[in-house]
Amino acid sequence: MQSGFGFLINLSVSLVLALVLGLIAQRLRLSPIIGYLLAGIAIGPHSPGFVADPKMAHDFAELGVILLMFGVGLHFNFNDLLAVKRIAIPGSAVQTLVASALGTLVGLSFGLGGGAALVIGIAISVASTVVLVRALMDNDLLQTSQGHIAVGWLILEDIFTVFVLVILPSVPVFGDNPQRVRET
Repeated sequence: MQSGFGFLINLSVSLVLALVLGLIAQRLRLSPIIGYLLAGIAIGPHSPGFVADPKMAHDFAELGVILLMFGVGLHFNFNDLLAVKRIAIPGSAVQTLVASALGTLVGLSFGLGGGAALVIGIAISVASTVVLVRALMDNDLLQTSQGHIAVGWLILEDIFTVFVLVILPSVPVFGDNPQRVRET
């Protein structure tokens, strides 16, 4: 019974704090996402005061990402993507490659191994579709041609990211290393 009560407390505090900080951010003419992020930081394990149950907080974070991605899905139209393919495909490909290469170089310059530096480079190259779609909506730019190009660009980056996440574990540098397992 206590765990059910704990769930309600965590859910209530999370939602109320996200609502309050989202409204404050919106009042300051910022995206409500900034308020939501601040709410997540405020109830996280590295802040003073109320700390949500870490497992529940992780589950809530995953649920939040699912809801945000659902919001992106509501605005995604495959025909819109095809309409901007001449700009979005080469643009997202070049941007992803350049940002990945620069991020990898920065990682190597900080002494990371090749595999870790590459992962950092790839992570840096991918923008947040959810945040941009929300920012475009807040500024009434989602239905403009620039908005369609931006969303198409980011959807292609997301497709690339899914491809990388599927392929990465099979690359010897990132997969299971039998030698490393024997050493431990």
